Amino acid sequence: MSVQLNRRNFLRSTAAAAGGLLVGFYIPERSRLAADTPAPDSKLNAFVHVGTDDHVTLFIHKAEMGQGTVTSLSMLLAEELECDWKKIRTEFPGVNREFGGNQGVVGSQSIRSSWQPLRQAGANAREMLVQAAAQKWGVDKAQCRAENNTVINAATNARLSYGSLAEAASKLPGPTGVTLKDPAQFRIVGKPMKRLDTPSKVDGSASFGIDVRLPNMLYAVVARCPVFGGKVASFDATKAKAVPGVKSVVQIPNGVAVVADNTWSAMQGRRGLDIKWDEGKTAAFSTPGISQSFADATLQPGQPQRQVGDAPAALASAAKRIDATYEVPFLAHAPMEPLNCVADVRSDRCDVYASTQGQSAARNEAVRITGLKPDGVEVHSKYMGGGFGRRARADYIGEAVEVSKAIGAPVKLTWSREDDLQQDWYRPASLTRFGAGLDAGGWPVAFTSQTACPYFGGPRTAVEGIADTPYAIPNILVGSHNVDPGIPVSYWRSVGYSQNTFFHESFIDEIAAAGGKDPLELRRRLLANTPRLKAVLELAAEKFDWGRTLPAGHGKGISIANNIGSNTVQIAEVSVNKGKVTVHRVVCAVDCGHVVNPAGVEQQIQSGIVFGLSAALKGGITIDRGRVVQTNFHQYDVLRIDEMPKVEVHIVPSTAAPGGIGEASPPGIAPAVCNAIFAATGKRIRRLPIRPEDLV
Repeated sequence: MSVQLNRRNFLRSTAAAAGGLLVGFYIPERSRLAADTPAPDSKLNAFVHVGTDDHVTLFIHKAEMGQGTVTSLSMLLAEELECDWKKIRTEFPGVNREFGGNQGVVGSQSIRSSWQPLRQAGANAREMLVQAAAQKWGVDKAQCRAENNTVINAATNARLSYGSLAEAASKLPGPTGVTLKDPAQFRIVGKPMKRLDTPSKVDGSASFGIDVRLPNMLYAVVARCPVFGGKVASFDATKAKAVPGVKSVVQIPNGVAVVADNTWSAMQGRRGLDIKWDEGKTAAFSTPGISQSFADATLQPGQPQRQVGDAPAALASAAKRIDATYEVPFLAHAPMEPLNCVADVRSDRCDVYASTQGQSAARNEAVRITGLKPDGVEVHSKYMGGGFGRRARADYIGEAVEVSKAIGAPVKLTWSREDDLQQDWYRPASLTRFGAGLDAGGWPVAFTSQTACPYFGGPRTAVEGIADTPYAIPNILVGSHNVDPGIPVSYWRSVGYSQNTFFHESFIDEIAAAGGKDPLELRRRLLANTPRLKAVLELAAEKFDWGRTLPAGHGKGISIANNIGSNTVQIAEVSVNKGKVTVHRVVCAVDCGHVVNPAGVEQQIQSGIVFGLSAALKGGITIDRGRVVQTNFHQYDVLRIDEMPKVEVHIVPSTAAPGGIGEASPPGIAPAVCNAIFAATGKRIRRLPIRPEDLV
């Protein structure tokens, strides 16, 4: 079914193939996926279907990777549509022009971009159903109201179900000027709701990319150059082809693919390949040299990113000056479900089945490789076993399409854990050199920073979390240097804030210590002109009971983050014993604007803290001669259940527009913990992951 809709006609309806009311609406494309390709003005990108069977289906052009998108978006729709929550269904549609130029999600955009248009679509669909009922009864529409999947005649108490009205409603023109609910009337939005996708994930009926099976499907793995940017010089596939089950060996742009009748045979065949690699220029780079290149770059002024007042002059005349250098390594995404894709390329069509954050990017990659028109490529979106930004890339999609095209059969391509860690698009390694000047009273009057790292998405991501400091310091100078050793880098949960909040909030703590100020009091004063963020700070301090005496050997640390439209403050309590850090308790206050699902907010805050704490305590990708050293979780560990602190989440009530939440809490946990380590031991942590030798 093709529904021709445009923004000028903002809303129209048509009978779906199975009957009922189909409503189309436009969700703005504000994510980074769409930054370089503006969405066409004439296309809608989401639909709601009210079926004659009384079920309501929301076609979600976003992605569900465990962040609760399916549930929260459905809550927005159900609130304004006045439908029965138990009759909500969701589907992930294919990519087509009616769904806009960029399907997918990064940057915690799902709720932020859907808040207004999805509610409006629900309200408009409700009005059409009410109008259909009024016409059927021959009464004024004002005499009717919608409630729980029915329209009620207030005068007679007669009722008509949505299903019985859907066909008639589909023949009505779309209404205009429908008023949205006052939030005080919400009965679903703002209430903690159980996730819609949990039952299917528990009983196994939910379909992830790794679950896809097609008739006559073969299985493939790819041998890629261990050095980034390298390529195949030559290869001998004799031993690989001798492995039972191996059907074919083909070279593709990313390496050499082994195709077999099962994944294990394909992996065994890959081990038998004899490949000579042209390693390229990145083979000259290793972690110590990369680190030194960052340090050398920051000795000079970089590309200006923010300038307030005259920071160099204020620094030179300050009563006291402090300097510090902070550094973090590359980080992998390491989702639990390894990368995978099923591709079926035929002469006139290509089907892609994938767990992907970027449906449009996946289709575009398939179009590029096959030469088909966009309408000839269908992307079947699946649930994701984690994404964290990695699945916004389409390289693994392209590999599957290349192999299927080469052999003329459907192929499931699977990455091993080793592939995943050693061929990632990493969170950039980064180094920042800070300077600060204090006045005679110990208050900061100057703040400078120079950051060096590989850019992606422009220089903004290199300094976000530093250049946009919320603190009222009169003289600020922030610069950046693009130092690129050839290691592929990309979005990692919370992007530049993931490292820069550690840098920035740790150095703010150093400023407090140098000036003899309590870390909370310093921040409270410097946030005097930022009342919303200051209120979050006050709530966190209250819930933690900042002034109480901690047990001997314990320390407390605080951090602030203002990213993805949300404000978070974290306070951590830690102890250090024989070089081992124990995080006992984390209090996180958050103002993310109007909350859709409080249960989802709490879950995502906890999830982000675990994610960020794993990186702070254990995470690090090391480069040796252009190669990644780490191969599996024994070298790239994550937080274990016995290491998990108690996490308390406190939500600030707000009527502001919703902010993001999936990436709100990862940035703040590392500086909160490291500042607490300083309070407990007097040792300042300026590099991650935290090493035992830095604690003694």
